[in-house]
Amino acid sequence: MALRPVSTMDKDLGIIGTVARFKPVHHAHALMLETMCQRAAHVTIGIGSSNRYNVRNPFTAKESADMIRLVLKPYTNYSLFEVPDLDDGPKWREQALALWPDTTLFVTANPYVELLLKDKYELKHPIDLIPEEKRVRVSGTMVRYAMARGEPWEHLVPDQVGAYLKQGLVERFCCEFGLETIAKYAFEGDL
Repeated sequence: MALRPVSTMDKDLGIIGTVARFKPVHHAHALMLETMCQRAAHVTIGIGSSNRYNVRNPFTAKESADMIRLVLKPYTNYSLFEVPDLDDGPKWREQALALWPDTTLFVTANPYVELLLKDKYELKHPIDLIPEEKRVRVSGTMVRYAMARGEPWEHLVPDQVGAYLKQGLVERFCCEFGLETIAKYAFEGDL
C-alpha cells in the first residue's frame, strides 16, 4: 500500500500540519500520512489526546508515535509531537497556533478542530488528499471494537502496525478496556 516517493520539486502542498489520535494507526491513517509526506515539503504531525489514557485513547502517545514511524519509514520529511487535550477550545487553539506556526495547510477530520483553526489556515479533510480509488473506510473505533470482541482486526491496519500491536498491546488493551469498549460501542450502528 506504500506510495511512490516523489522528489522535492514535485511537492505541491508546502508545509502541512495535522493532528489525530492515531489509536491505533489504521489503513486510512497510513494513506493520509504517506500522501502528505509525498506531496509536502514537510509534515508536522500532532498526536492528539497525548495526555489521555482511557477507552478512546488506549495506546500511549509514544506507542502512537512508534506506529506512525513504522508507516512512514521511507520518509524523512516529517516531525512528530504531542498535543494534549486542554478541555478548553480557545486555549487549545492558542496551543495549536504555537505548535504549527509555519503551516500553509492544515489537514483534519475533526469538525471542532476545523472550527477552531478555520480563520488561520487553509483546511482540507484527509479524504480530499486521497484519490477516490485508494480510499478505505476504517476508523480507530472499528479496529478497537474488533480487537475487544476477539474478531479479526489485522486487515484494518498496515502489516507493520499489526505486528507491533501483537507485541502485547492488544492483550493489554483487551484487559484494560475490552469490556468497556464493547459496552460503549455495542449499540452504535456505524462505527
